[in-house]
Order: sequence, then structure tokens, then C-alpha cells
Amino acid sequence: PTGGFSPRTGLDTSNNIYLTFQSDISNVGQRFTVGDMVSFQCDQGYSLKGNEYITCMPGPVRRWNYPVPLCLAQCGGSMTDFSGVILSPGFPGNYLSSLDCSWSVQLPVGFGIHLQFLNFSTEAVHDYLEVLSGSLETGSVIDRFSGSVVPGSLFSTTHETSFLFHSDYSQNKPGFHIIYEAYELQRCPDPRPFRNGVVIGRDFGVGLTISFECLPGYTLIGEVSLTCLHGVSRNWNYPVPCCEAQCGGNITSLNGTIYSPDHPAEYPNFQDCLWSVRVPPGNGICINFTVLNTEPIYDYITVWDGPDQGSPQIGQFSGNTPQKEVYTTANHVLIKFHSDFSTSGFFVLSYHVFMNLLPS
Repeated sequence: PTGGFSPRTGLDTSNNIYLTFQSDISNVGQRFTVGDMVSFQCDQGYSLKGNEYITCMPGPVRRWNYPVPLCLAQCGGSMTDFSGVILSPGFPGNYLSSLDCSWSVQLPVGFGIHLQFLNFSTEAVHDYLEVLSGSLETGSVIDRFSGSVVPGSLFSTTHETSFLFHSDYSQNKPGFHIIYEAYELQRCPDPRPFRNGVVIGRDFGVGLTISFECLPGYTLIGEVSLTCLHGVSRNWNYPVPCCEAQCGGNITSLNGTIYSPDHPAEYPNFQDCLWSVRVPPGNGICINFTVLNTEPIYDYITVWDGPDQGSPQIGQFSGNTPQKEVYTTANHVLIKFHSDFSTSGFFVLSYHVFMNLLPS
């Protein structure tokens, strides 16, 4: 039979012994009596045409109940094994004319394949093999091979690799014999430590997604989620984001923290930052100066008991002297920070709501 068989055991049902069918049917060289059953298995890359099991039948002329099967290289196929063989149709004989055959190797996410060409011979230019990263419909072509030069080995860096073979109407050749082995793709860089925030997800493998959250008081700059890309050079689909203390903002949470710009680094010069904190009606806001370390007089924090700078001013605070908590009568407070051209520092304000019993 073409393509060759791998030896496989067959059970002799009459004598309860095992027989072995050799890889070449002409070299069996053993006695097969009535009731004996043999089975067949093709080498990788070939498909069995016929019955996998045949039995020696009784009668004046000994015969098998089915014809001996064949192992043939098919036009296309789908594979999920971590190693395998891809053969042109009819290999090692010549392929036929006017073929369009496709193969797909689909592995778990996080694996690619290493390809080695053992044989290659097609009509130059007109008959070719394309190797694609991804599916036939959406994948990108890694390379196209044609002619009599055996290509060098190559790597596919996606978990799905596709092959497309085309032959025209003339000059049939022996085609190709390719073997592949799976390999684990390199992970994307670990984004940790992630300053002022947390990374959600611990697997940084190809095709997987992680997300980011900032600690209270910090704002996420960049994409909230990143996916590890396929490719020779493993990287995320976007730059790793960062969590920064912003110069101002609108805040509606019932409690929280306000950091000086760029905290924990010192704030920049020439800043004028406005934070608007609004809580549900019927509540006031208590502000605590957790950390205050600014240039005295020139860099300062102003607090208004209301939504704008026309509201009653609660006070102006600077330097590094501990400050008492301040309370608003309104459910809305405006906080402004100003820095001049010299001497930096930092501050941390925390706040929480309290029930305001005063008439609004």
C-alpha cells in the first residue's frame, strides 16, 4: 500500500495470540488463519482509505473480508496534535493539476509551531505553497514557496497556522513533506510593579488580557485593558498605562483622597488645580489635612464652602504646620491648589461625608 503502514497488533481469535502486520504488505511472511483479524494505522500525514480492520474468512479460497486498505496523502485537513506531518496530495507521487488544498493546525492559545521542510518540489511560480499566520480568511502570509529549493525551517508565532497549496493545469511535481512541532510562545513583559494601582490578571501569555485599576485618588492614563499580541517580538497591544495624581477633577464618591499633582513625587511649579467634591444633599463634607508640606504663603490650598469661588471661603492653608479638620455646611465643596515658580512639596487630603443637621 502507498504511504506505508505503522506496525499494529492484530488478535488471533482462534488461538488467543497476537499477530503483527508489517509496514509493507508484501513482507508479511506469517500465517493468517481463519478468524484472524489484523488492523491498520497510517503514518502521520496519511489518511486510511478502506477498512481499518479486516478478518480472514472461511471458505475453499482464503480471503480477507475487505480489500487491504491504502494510506493516501489527502488534499487538505485539520490538525490539533502538538506534532504532525503535512504532505502534498499523493506524496511521494506527483500531485495532480488544478488543486487548491488547505490545511489548518490549531493549538491552544499560547503555542506556535516550528516547521521543517524535508522535501519540496513544485512547478516554479505557478504551483506554490503559502503559509499563513492565523486562518485562511483573516491570517497574514508568512511566506510563499515555489520551485525546487527546499525552504529553511521557520516559526509560526500564532496558535493557528494555515497552509494553502495551489497547482495549475501543467507540470506536476512530487510536492512537499513538512513536519511541525509545537512550542510554547514567550509571554509578554510583566507590567508589575504597577505604581499607585493594581493589575488584574496573573497570566501574561499570548492572546490573554489583563486589566488595571488605580488606587483611590489616582486617575488611569492609557488603556484599561491590554492583550498580549502574537508575533516574533512579544508585546502588549497598547503601552502599559499608569496611575497619576491629576491637577483637579470632579469627585462624587462619599469619601476619598486628593493628592497633590504627580504624587508621590513633588508637585510641579505654576499649578492652579481645582477639585469639585459633590455629595448627596443633606450631607456635609469633612476635610482632613493628612499630609501638608507646601512652600509657606506662596503655595497654598484654598477651600470654599460651596460649588464655586463665590461661595464662602473656609480658609487658605500652606506650609507644614498640622491643620485641624474643616467642615462644610454645604454638600458641595471647591478646593483649589496654587503653586508659584519655585520650591515644591506635596500634600494629601482625605475627606468623608457627615449628616448635616443645619438647615440648608
